[in-house]
Amino acid sequence: MTYQEALDKLNRVGQSHVLKYYDELSQSEQKELLDQIDLTDFSVLDSIKDKSELAKGRITPIDAMDLKEIDSRREEFTKLGLDAIKGGKVGAVLLAGGMGTRLGSNDPKGLYNIGITKDVYIFQRLIENLMDVTKAAGSWIHLFVMTSDKNHEKTVSFLKEKKFFGYDESFVHFFRQEMAPAATYEGQVYMEGKGKIANSPNGNGGWYSSMATFGMTDIMKKEGIEWLNVFAVDNVLQRIADPCFIGATMAKNCSVGSKVVRKTCPDEKVGVMCLEDGKPSIVEYYELTDSMKTEKNAKGEYAYNFGVILNYLFKVSELNKIAEKKLPLHIVEKKIPYMDENGQFISPEKPNGYKFEALILDMIHMMDTCLPYEVVRDHEFAPIKNKEGVDSVETARELCRKNGIEL
Repeated sequence: MTYQEALDKLNRVGQSHVLKYYDELSQSEQKELLDQIDLTDFSVLDSIKDKSELAKGRITPIDAMDLKEIDSRREEFTKLGLDAIKGGKVGAVLLAGGMGTRLGSNDPKGLYNIGITKDVYIFQRLIENLMDVTKAAGSWIHLFVMTSDKNHEKTVSFLKEKKFFGYDESFVHFFRQEMAPAATYEGQVYMEGKGKIANSPNGNGGWYSSMATFGMTDIMKKEGIEWLNVFAVDNVLQRIADPCFIGATMAKNCSVGSKVVRKTCPDEKVGVMCLEDGKPSIVEYYELTDSMKTEKNAKGEYAYNFGVILNYLFKVSELNKIAEKKLPLHIVEKKIPYMDENGQFISPEKPNGYKFEALILDMIHMMDTCLPYEVVRDHEFAPIKNKEGVDSVETARELCRKNGIEL
């Protein structure tokens, strides 16, 4: 993007102050700022004018495919899934835009080393899990890796340095998550510095629009990819492009499949699969009433008992339909560090503006059908969100050990 193109874009949205200090920047800083302006979706600022809470509809339980049913049809589902993989119809999308800050690291989260006696990186674990499937299918799966402006270069250089842990590099494609600007309550974009907009990723629902922006959907169309398995970077045990999961979703003729685990207790703080006004959705733990937490179904089990683990299988033709619509935008009040009009950096002690996010749960709610697919928690759910305690490096290491993974 040239300076004039950037200025024109900013003038159209009333944010020309972003270039106020452009002439004081070095050549490399100028390029970084122009790149940031190019990647930033300023249209989200329009939502401030009509700010309203996104109210939930009527929540009711949804039936999940449980382990018993899966086991009874495992051979059928697995064959169906493997045939789709062999036919090049399945791709995988790794959401890896985050940093390892909560783990005490300044690197991208996927670079975190969970090894004890040897180096074992989060990226390595995920790729090795995917390679279990590629070996069984006898064919590679296109892997699309979503980075962010904060971690793109480090992520790409790390994986190249490690030779993609044995994965065929020609099947790995990188794209950056689009960013949304943080703004004042009046809608003026904050600056983090003279050459940097106060931006943040546009939420986990922004992955498909970002794929389109960076040409990934062109690759998918060329390769004939019909299904995308989307998964988060922090679960080191998850099965990726799982043939049985793929086959089950296809057999049930669903637009999306969602891997789920049984909750450890009714109060567990996880999002839960449900129906919202008759369509598939996810209800957050804090939205569940006491009566909903203890409600039972016809089997005598808790009705809202299946928590999501951010591992979804989307039908591409359905994704393309919702891509023509606009995802609901969640406006979140936050404390936003910024540079004031005098060029001084301010770290606020209370919320001073908005950040904007699109969420994957809204994508699911825009689909007509969803298959909640149960997996065994101890075999497929080892999230690393904290350095210690619940969902931590320690708990993930213990679960890896239980599954015979050498660390």
